[in-house]
Amino acid sequence: MVGPEQNSGGIARVQDTLTNLRIQDDAAPAPTGPLTLEDLYRQHRMRLVRLALLLVDEPATAEDVVQEAFTGLHRNWSNLRDAQAAVGYLRTAVVNGSRSVLRRRKTARDYTPPHVANARSAESLAMLTAEHQAVVAALSQLPPRQREVLVLRYYGDLSEAEIAEATGISKGTVKSTASRALDALQKIMAGR
Repeated sequence: MVGPEQNSGGIARVQDTLTNLRIQDDAAPAPTGPLTLEDLYRQHRMRLVRLALLLVDEPATAEDVVQEAFTGLHRNWSNLRDAQAAVGYLRTAVVNGSRSVLRRRKTARDYTPPHVANARSAESLAMLTAEHQAVVAALSQLPPRQREVLVLRYYGDLSEAEIAEATGISKGTVKSTASRALDALQKIMAGR
């Protein structure tokens, strides 16, 4: 049985890992002058790719999901209200695109024998300590909604309200899902 002090240590590791990844992505300089689609791409692309990677666990697929999000934004650029709306649109598009990928994977697995998941790239593993690698590996074992909520909370640094908006679930569901996800993650990590 996991004691409260062990549980808080596991939660702290999850928070530290995802926060460290977020901090690495927040180093982009802010543009001067009117915001362009190119500015958004330079500022947010890598962070969105890492968000998608944490959700779909496959670099090429994460890149595709983000590219589709930017393509959708380009199609709707004339309807854009402001920069914050664009970032929210992109984040929601990445979450929804990742969900679609995961649904397609599940459908494919239902019709064919499951295969071994692709290994992470050497570059992404080199950026993480062994402890952080364990957290990211454990995240991949969570159900999709739990993974989404934890990634958006600790990597995306979003509030419960922002997570609810990005995922289309209520704030109460976000809170309870996060709690269950942290408990499940702790159990996964304790079994390693």
